[in-house]
Amino acid sequence: MSATQNLATGAALLKVTALQRTYQLPRASLWRPAAQLHALRGVSFALQAGRSLGVVGESGSGKSTLARLVMALDTPTAGSVELLGQDLHRLGSQQLRAARRHFQMVFQDPYASLDPRMRVERIVAEPLAHLGPPDAPAGREAVRALVQATLEQVGLRARDLDKYPHEFSGGQRQRIAIARALVTRPRLIVADEPVSALDVSVQAQVLNLMQDLQRELGLSYLFISHDLAVVQHLCDEVIVLHQGEIVERGAPHKLFHAPGHPYTQALVRAVPRLPGHIF
Repeated sequence: MSATQNLATGAALLKVTALQRTYQLPRASLWRPAAQLHALRGVSFALQAGRSLGVVGESGSGKSTLARLVMALDTPTAGSVELLGQDLHRLGSQQLRAARRHFQMVFQDPYASLDPRMRVERIVAEPLAHLGPPDAPAGREAVRALVQATLEQVGLRARDLDKYPHEFSGGQRQRIAIARALVTRPRLIVADEPVSALDVSVQAQVLNLMQDLQRELGLSYLFISHDLAVVQHLCDEVIVLHQGEIVERGAPHKLFHAPGHPYTQALVRAVPRLPGHIF
């Protein structure tokens, strides 16, 4: 069954089942076994095509570990990550490379995630260079045209192709990072704290852009954030991670206005009530 047929039957775009990740810590003593860190403890969820799932929790809750496992940048201790019906961690290297065109990532820091020595055209086109035929367009002019069209989708201009990252603001750099994620025409974008390094006014612009792109392209987002207001603005559903486990899930309005789990209640109480907050 093809990926398109698989979705047509109502299967989830992304399915995470009983995902576990345990890390071995350095030995503290020669006489004792090394301790283990259980970063994820049996996490399961599904994400439908065209929907957004938020993942919230404090530092150390397992959010970034989950992102790395979904992106197949790390190997789970147990469990599976299925995208379009394929278990990403059981694919061979060539199959995984081909599958990567369907899922891309936007990182937290737009200053650190863009190579300052590269022009924007090369930065945005970089994922295409790793796909190889037949997914990548043939010829430099075809690649340049695709990169230009993708930049325009995120609100930048054709003349920005030949500039360097230092010539852009933080919000513009994050638009470039989003364009790099979009250039392969993925089905899923994993966004790991994509607006936390930006000014509050710029956060709203980037989030609105992501919403517009979702409507236009039918994207799905796995949106990782510590900011409950940001998640409420963008996501259809939220899961709350605590010590590597999902302790609560549901629609953001319900979760953040009537949280049931004590940990979620503590997260909501910790949200600062500042004048002029964007939401």
